[in-house]
Amino acid sequence: MSHSGTQVRLDAVLSVNAGSSSLKFALYPCRGDSVSVAGLVGRAEGLEPGGRPALVVDSTGREKIFRAISPQPGETNFDAALRAVMGSVESVCENHVCAVTHRIVHGGERYAASVVVDDDVLAYLEGLAPLAPLHQPHNLAGVRAFRRAYPGLPQVACFDTAFHVGVPEVEQRFALPDTFHAQGIRRYGFHGLSYRYVTDVLLSTAPRAAQRMLLAHLGNGASLCAVQDGRSLATTMGFSALDGLMMGTRSGTLDPGVLLHWMRQGIDVATIEELLYRQSGLLGVSGLSADMRTLRASAAPGAAWAIELFTYRVVRECGALSACLGGVDLLGFTGGIGEHDALLRVDVCAALAYLGVRVDAGANEAADGSATVPIHAPGSRVEVWVVPTDEGRTAAREAQALISARAAS
Repeated sequence: MSHSGTQVRLDAVLSVNAGSSSLKFALYPCRGDSVSVAGLVGRAEGLEPGGRPALVVDSTGREKIFRAISPQPGETNFDAALRAVMGSVESVCENHVCAVTHRIVHGGERYAASVVVDDDVLAYLEGLAPLAPLHQPHNLAGVRAFRRAYPGLPQVACFDTAFHVGVPEVEQRFALPDTFHAQGIRRYGFHGLSYRYVTDVLLSTAPRAAQRMLLAHLGNGASLCAVQDGRSLATTMGFSALDGLMMGTRSGTLDPGVLLHWMRQGIDVATIEELLYRQSGLLGVSGLSADMRTLRASAAPGAAWAIELFTYRVVRECGALSACLGGVDLLGFTGGIGEHDALLRVDVCAALAYLGVRVDAGANEAADGSATVPIHAPGSRVEVWVVPTDEGRTAAREAQALISARAAS
């Protein structure tokens, strides 16, 4: 996978999404819309310490390859996953890759669009790690690993925050003195690569997508986004990826008075961070698991309570964002839970019946995340869609455009 001289080969872009519990990659040809190869590392406990990661690679027209990953002495699961991914990339990509693009959760105030990574970019992004401790360090570890392995290839950073850059200032502001806003203490919003992809798909598919859309990215990380005329208007995540909805292991919105109370009790910042990011959400409430599938299958009272609370928080925030939009013309579900949990979609839509949402039970049950499909019933005032997201494709398109522009200049 070499890159030399001034000739830029626009054959394909390798998209990498290095997260806290999984590492995804896919090769996107610059011409056409098919994926040449895609892969995932992360099963059950994923890449967390003590987990049992496995590599699954799916090449177009070939049988899926599955194998367990065994870390070498001194390696973390994440290190071993990166090594396995790069080995798989070498075996299928040959010399066809013109760039590697990386999903980066936080671009801060500096980056409103994708950028080729250099040492200065990397240093700035590392400074944002405290705002997204579950994601940013892993994102950047992937960048560093591919920079070392392929020093001649451009590494492109694509930001989850970029989709929300143009939201109104009233949506960005906290009710704090102006000096803090000037220091970057403001609402950024996340899941932007997913929202960009879903928005583009719906704009080309759904009759009402150009109007008022309420999009729900529901997975281990969860948020909602109000989209009008194809642009982000408001979103539930704010300064960090901890805000808004209850998530797999994250608390979501919390009264800051709780933090002051804990601090007065002598609980240190590291302990609070661990609690809010890794021990709360579905896992903390259920006492069982962060995986909605596990909770659905459980008869434990804590599992049912966690699902009820998660659903309630989604419905509650839908009400807030529908008010920002002044009504809803289309409701879209995406993310691991949004795409695959038919019961969650039924419960949310039933609670939003006052908006005119009506779901076709058969269409909803059949929607399994394998394709973009409508699930609204005839006569529903609001279109309802299930859209399998593809953050990697969005990142690849942005990288292709950036590399092409650099080559032409």
